[in-house]
Amino acid sequence: MDWSLAVTIGAALLAIFFLFLRLTRPRGHRLPPGNLGLPLVGETLQLISAYKSANPEPFIDERVTRYGPLFTTHVFGEPTVFSADPETNRYILQNEGKLFECSYPGSISNLLGRHSLLLMKGNLHKKMHSLTMSFGNSSIIKDHLLLDIDRLIRFNMDSWTSRILLMEEAKKITFDLTVKQLMSFDPGEWTESLRKEYVLVIEGFFTVPFPLFSATYRRAIQARTKVAEALNLVVRERRKAKEEGEEEKKNDMLAALLDSGDNFSDEQIVDFILALLVAGYETTSTIMTLAIKFLTETPLALAQLREEHDEIRARISDPNVLEWSDYKSMPFTQCVVNETLRVANIIGGIFRRVTTDIHVKGYTIPKGWKVFASFRAVHLDHEYFKDARTFNPWRWQNNSGPTVPGSGVNVFTPFGGGPRLCPGYELARVVLSVFLHRMVTRYSWAPAEEDKLVFFPTTRTQKRYPINVERRKVSSAAEKGEG
Repeated sequence: MDWSLAVTIGAALLAIFFLFLRLTRPRGHRLPPGNLGLPLVGETLQLISAYKSANPEPFIDERVTRYGPLFTTHVFGEPTVFSADPETNRYILQNEGKLFECSYPGSISNLLGRHSLLLMKGNLHKKMHSLTMSFGNSSIIKDHLLLDIDRLIRFNMDSWTSRILLMEEAKKITFDLTVKQLMSFDPGEWTESLRKEYVLVIEGFFTVPFPLFSATYRRAIQARTKVAEALNLVVRERRKAKEEGEEEKKNDMLAALLDSGDNFSDEQIVDFILALLVAGYETTSTIMTLAIKFLTETPLALAQLREEHDEIRARISDPNVLEWSDYKSMPFTQCVVNETLRVANIIGGIFRRVTTDIHVKGYTIPKGWKVFASFRAVHLDHEYFKDARTFNPWRWQNNSGPTVPGSGVNVFTPFGGGPRLCPGYELARVVLSVFLHRMVTRYSWAPAEEDKLVFFPTTRTQKRYPINVERRKVSSAAEKGEG
């Protein structure tokens, strides 16, 4: 290359870099310390590289060690302040809709639809969030959902062979449960066809949102159209039956939307239901899988859990019926649930956009910047959890969770908090508890091959956790009646 041309190109790159620094680092603000990385890409490649490994912690660990629990970086095309501080995280969660607003990649927004709960704001979000929570509270679960949860878990387990991919089986269970709760459909050809298209939609969430450049995104858009058409047909039929007075009374989300008096359009209802399928399908199934993985790697915990559930099974008259009182008598199970949520961190954190200059911990975060409240960093912090990166369900016995000394801020936030607290948090706990009951009382198992965790684009096991399962021998006449 000509020497003068090389100098010109080098000077141009330097000019771009300094312009980048000037534009992204506003004057007059005391920003949290950090490094914006390379022009345009920032530190995105380092972040993705860490999260594609079995150990993503160093990306945040190294920066917290160097800069403190609040640090500045530049990821996914924007300057971003990361928070590994529980008090700042709570501040972000509690000020949703006031000082912060949701901000998601275009691929997710496009695939979920503009009327999804994830993208709603203001009074409409408040109303729909409340409606969704009302379908997952303890009284509804106790009176209507527990029977279906247990029945559908047993139904899916009955089809298991000696070797299964546990994550795939868990996803079938959670999809069937969610479809039942939303639209009252039992598992069948229609639900399985819908699930297969839905998988393609989810695969497009973390891709470039341009069909021309991404085959995965193109397939996701096509699958999204098919899912929307299938849901549209259901909504139209239910709406017509309701208007003609022929609809059978159903206690599902679709009935609540049609009866709300808000005159929601078919498009609004479809977007809303489609987004709730995401929440019910991906996160709960992953927690179910990882609970089994962690228990398998911690034999003492598995033995204590099995003892708890064998005692429940021994005292119930009908092994096919699990009562609410049985669920409430699973104290060690709840320790396992908490510890799985803490270690797995299915929702590792949340991105929010700052709507006005905010002042926190002696720093100023400028309007328009993004913040990332990292729940994972707090949950794996040795300051709040002894041997934080070890699965230890006993830490939750006689302990509702640690708090920040002085402020009393809760540091355990697996379901987020504030106005966008996960509306299905209680339902997820029940589903996981019932699944663990049926798993440990019905089966013994062992890993079929070595598998490991990865965390990008979502938390999962690399091989979908293949295991060999064997039915446990039963001893009593009552137990032999179980299907």
